[in-house]
Amino acid sequence: QVRLVESGGGLVQAGDSLRLSCAASGRTFSSFAMGWFRQAPGKEREFVAAILLTGGGTSYADSVKGRFTISRDDAKNTVYLQMNSLKPEDTALYFCAARYWVVSTRSSDYNYWGQGTQVTVSS
Repeated sequence: QVRLVESGGGLVQAGDSLRLSCAASGRTFSSFAMGWFRQAPGKEREFVAAILLTGGGTSYADSVKGRFTISRDDAKNTVYLQMNSLKPEDTALYFCAARYWVVSTRSSDYNYWGQGTQVTVSS
C-alpha cells in the first residue's frame, strides 16, 4: 500500500506561483511513476503532468506546458509540481497519483491517490 499526502495549495492571484508537494509513504517510491491531476467543480478529473522513474522523462497537458514543472526527489519520497504564471482556469483540486513503473495520462491507470490540495487563482 502507498499513502500519498499533498500540500502547498492555496489562494493566489493570477500570475502568481505555487509549489505543490506530494509525500509518499509505504512501498518503494522509486518504483512508481507519479502523476498530477486536477478536478474543477462540475468537471471531470484531468491530467496535468507526470514523471517517470528517477531520471526518466516528463509529460504535460498542453494547457500547462511551459508554466508547470513536475519533479521528484526519491531521497525524500516526494514529487513536486511547480506552477508559475497561474491563471483563474487553473483553479481546481489537485491530486497526486502513483502507478507502477509506467507513466500514463489516464487517471484510471493509477493505483494510488492522495486526498487533494485546493488551488484557487483569483483574477
